[in-house]
Order: sequence, then structure tokens, then C-alpha cells
Amino acid sequence: MGHTRPPLLVVCALPVERFALRRGVARSTADHPVTVLHTGMGPKAAEGAVAQALKDPALHGASVLTTGFCAGLAPGMRPGDVVVSDDGHESAALAAALKTALQDGPRRRYPAVHTGTLAESDHVVRGAERSALAATGAIAVDMESAAMRRAALAAGACRIAAARVVVDTPEFELVRVGTLRTGIIAFRVLRDLVPAFLDWHRTTTLPRR
Repeated sequence: MGHTRPPLLVVCALPVERFALRRGVARSTADHPVTVLHTGMGPKAAEGAVAQALKDPALHGASVLTTGFCAGLAPGMRPGDVVVSDDGHESAALAAALKTALQDGPRRRYPAVHTGTLAESDHVVRGAERSALAATGAIAVDMESAAMRRAALAAGACRIAAARVVVDTPEFELVRVGTLRTGIIAFRVLRDLVPAFLDWHRTTTLPRR
């Protein structure tokens, strides 16, 4: 008796993020459908694109994973660190899959996996505003994850998670000369997260009969 696995929708905002994710998918040996959706930048674009995508019958029952780059807020974070949002019951399983892939396997040269609050902003955060967000307890900030989550919840998605790669920190802000280097680090990490995303999806969904 055959069975199929519910699809995985991986959502990002920027073309460079989509490129990294597609590179990762191409390298993988996924045995189930994976759709990479590029929404465009900002909460409004992200929410609208996810809502529209989840109307597709091919994505019925899909797990939704939002990803891409973010700004780190917590002291000691470094470009390339991974942040898993603790908003939802899927965070522990996703963090475990990422830690196994990045810290226990051949990629252990990569930095830490953090779990905590991922703040929402409608613009790039720098300087004093970054400090103010950190004071709320958030460990990172981005413009799209919360909006993507709202759209997925409204569409009835059961499994939703968010994991972001730190591209800048208080010590390594985007306006500095190291931007290109930190961007390359974040790109490579995001690409190499794809097998862990697939493992998370594989272990948190049951095949349909």
C-alpha cells in the first residue's frame, strides 16, 4: 500500500536566500516534495505571498518553514549563527535537527544554534534600536518571519517553524566593511541547513496512506 508525505514549503524573502536554498535542495536526496517560495522583502509582501501560495491544492497539508537571514541581538552572537524561533511547539525538534547537522556532524566548524524570541521589524535595524529590541528579551530580528507565520496559521497549516541565519550583529553591522564576508558566511550556512530542514520535516510528519 503506497503513501505520500505532506509537502514542505520553505519560505524566504530575498533572491539570494532562494538561491542558497535551491542549491541546498539540489544537493539533497529528498524523497518528498519541497517548494521554495520567494516572497519579496517586508511583512506585507511576505504575508500576501504565503497566503496565496497555500491556496494551491498541491500544498494542502504542507509544513511551513520560514527562513533566511536575520540580525543578531544577543551579546556574543556571530555571523553564521542560527536562530530558531521559540514561537510554537515545533522549535525544539527543529533546533535539535540543526544542532545535529551543524555541530555534531562534519559541519561542526559552524557557530552555535540559538533558540529564543525572533522580533519583528518593518525595516533594517541598527544601533540603538537593536539595543532596545535586545532589552525586550529578543535574540534576533527580521522583517518577514512573523508575517509568514501569521499567514500560515490563517491558512490552517499545522506545522510551522522559523530558523534564520545571523548575517550581522552589534559588532558586525551591515554598514561595515566586513559585510561581504559575513554575507558569504551566512549564504553558505543557509545552503547547508537544507538537509536539517528535510530531517525536521521527515521526523515531524506522518506519511499519508
